[in-house]
Amino acid sequence: MQFATPLVPARLIRRYKRFLADCRLEDGREVTAHCANPGSMMGLAEPGMKIWLEPNDDPKKKLKFGWRLVDHENGHFTGVDTSIPNRALKAALERRAIQALAAYQTVRPEVKYGQNSRIDFLLNQPGLPDAYVEVKSVTLSRQPGLAEFPDSVTARGAKHLAELAMMAQQGHRAIMLYLVQRTDCDRFALAADIDPTYARAFETARSQGVEKLILTTDISPEGVEIADML
Repeated sequence: MQFATPLVPARLIRRYKRFLADCRLEDGREVTAHCANPGSMMGLAEPGMKIWLEPNDDPKKKLKFGWRLVDHENGHFTGVDTSIPNRALKAALERRAIQALAAYQTVRPEVKYGQNSRIDFLLNQPGLPDAYVEVKSVTLSRQPGLAEFPDSVTARGAKHLAELAMMAQQGHRAIMLYLVQRTDCDRFALAADIDPTYARAFETARSQGVEKLILTTDISPEGVEIADML
């Protein structure tokens, strides 16, 4: 998935109200960017960090920049926009490029299911059980090489696990897909110290037939692509 508009580098001044970030462009201008990430962004929102913004000229948008990447200035990047994983995954699923799910030809995003919820992707193929795929963006890393989820308490995440377990019990495939939006991690773990309730919900869901799939990403200021299984 390529970014629609070339990204521009900036330095983070501050992130606030979860969805806003004041930034300084290379020419010295200060701008406010939309931050499409409801999580804590632990370790990714320190003042002075190098970041990449996507400009836009959409008259319907109040903010003319969107915060897309953190540049760790060591050759590695983290994607902070939580809408990007689903866009990149949709393209990969339609190309049947994810081996564990390549048998499915029909890809339907945002299908209603459970209790007033929408599954990120419902995959269909004649002769196979439907596959319900819930996607979580992983950006937290507190130890070198280790990606963790979640970065804050997520009651919504625990609810999604329970709904996936219901689908598995009904005979469908139910997949919890963690997409690691960091290029500096080769391991994954649940952050049980941050949200023990979520960790317990995950173990319960696994015991009821929910599958786990962890994918990595290739990230650069040009775009985000689905990479390997972790």
